[in-house]
Amino acid sequence: MANVIIVGAQWGDEGKGKITDLLSRSADVVVRYQGGVNAGHTVVVGDKTFKLHLIPSGILYPETRCVIASGTVIDPEVLLQELDMLEGLGISAANLFVSETAHVTMPYHRLIDRAEEERRGKYRLGTTGRGIGPTYADKSSRVGVRVLDLMDPEGLQAKLNWIIPYKNVLLEKLYDLPPLDPQPIIQDYLAYAERLRPHVVDTGVLLEQAAHARENILFEGAQGTLLDLDHGTYPYVTSSNPVAGGACIGAGVGPTMIDRVIGVAKAYTTRVGEGPFPTELTDETGRLLGERGAEFGTTTGRPRRCGWFDAVIGRYAVRTNGLDCLAVTKLDVLDELTEIKVCVEYRLGDRTIRDFPSDSQILAHCVPVYKTLPGWRSYTGDCQKLSDLPIRALEYLQFLAKEMSTPIAIVSLGAERGQTIIVEDPIHGPKRALLVDSPVGHPLCP
Repeated sequence: MANVIIVGAQWGDEGKGKITDLLSRSADVVVRYQGGVNAGHTVVVGDKTFKLHLIPSGILYPETRCVIASGTVIDPEVLLQELDMLEGLGISAANLFVSETAHVTMPYHRLIDRAEEERRGKYRLGTTGRGIGPTYADKSSRVGVRVLDLMDPEGLQAKLNWIIPYKNVLLEKLYDLPPLDPQPIIQDYLAYAERLRPHVVDTGVLLEQAAHARENILFEGAQGTLLDLDHGTYPYVTSSNPVAGGACIGAGVGPTMIDRVIGVAKAYTTRVGEGPFPTELTDETGRLLGERGAEFGTTTGRPRRCGWFDAVIGRYAVRTNGLDCLAVTKLDVLDELTEIKVCVEYRLGDRTIRDFPSDSQILAHCVPVYKTLPGWRSYTGDCQKLSDLPIRALEYLQFLAKEMSTPIAIVSLGAERGQTIIVEDPIHGPKRALLVDSPVGHPLCP
């Protein structure tokens, strides 16, 4: 039995959807523990592409139970659209369970999010405009609407008849927007509630029962380490905790339940939205990475900023999440490059920095120091094992593992499920300490 957390080791968009889908075949339960519809996972199965925002990608396995836990914020309209999409493709959502204590994104959250971003002007954060930040702000201010509120028509009406006039003051006076009428909103959300009611449970009890039955539980994070509210490049972050520690809080389980943490990182680096990005490439190489990697946000469609792999960020993700191993994705995107660079440290004036700085203003002035490695200039998308890889591709992966002092357990070479090399069993394999101490038999161990 193993309970495993999958976490993004960069700024999100690392390919966690594919890795979660891959590992879900060994999982009895897959749990989404934070974030909202600002996140997106893309999974390619045969000729079908699934773009999911709230529902864990484990839903593609009919026997796997999928949990949207209390740490998430749920937009019921979007969730129902996803359910309709899946059912239209013949995929049952009978095994989807939604936490009754998860908070709900309301129409005023989306309006405030977009208005606030516009009001910031040049200081904008680059949010998705989906109302995530205001939903979490209401949660912290204790004026939020929870899923269990939707299940109580009289209680919901009473709550929104107080909250919406309060929000209207902000909309009218601060943002110069027209006020909202509570009644249509109440009716819409009551209708959403009736469709969601069969899926709403106390997910904490569900997970406790699964743990006692010694079932495999996979905890799926959205976004990535560098977007964490407390540990990311603040203020250019999300409003929740994508790091591994957030899984316990968001899912409502104790830390002693967790057996292993897997970090997902691209073979290069991308970022969506505003904020410092030391290894960003704005030249032809950056455009090539974007084109070959199809780097557009699943949720917004915005082009992602692309750059070289940043090992300073990688080491920070290993430390912050306690990573046992890594899954490296999109190695194939680098196939055409003559040379490949990896940032191993930063320069700030006359100082050398190897540890990731907490201050985004300092990060914005850091200059990457690169190690240049030769490219392999050959197609890797059909490689099925490490020995199939060009020697220089293998050396590149070995260099990354050494820089981060963390073994690589999975290598992804494309969007399809089959375009994956399993170096070692990432769930049941040896723990990180053993791999670091005993690299024998593991070619991607530091």
